[in-house]
Amino acid sequence: MHRSLIEALAIDDLSWQDYANCRGADADLFFPERGASTRKAKSICGACQVKYECLEFAIIHSEKFGIWGGLSERERRRIRKERAAQQRRVS
Repeated sequence: MHRSLIEALAIDDLSWQDYANCRGADADLFFPERGASTRKAKSICGACQVKYECLEFAIIHSEKFGIWGGLSERERRRIRKERAAQQRRVS
């Protein structure tokens, strides 16, 4: 029986990766040398139906390298800091 996309996106289930646009793409695009362009990787992510799940995965697991969900480590770090600040304000 084939599971639906919604079922595949469960938090403890990584099968969302099966739906990723980057699947089978050259990993070097998503893990470029320092200073190299990330434009192509971000373009692939931009049209991906699971980019938000990918981004959340990278943020939660503190991925230090690569383009995940269309964002670089610097961009993800900014989100983590904003979330931490917001959490402190709520607590």
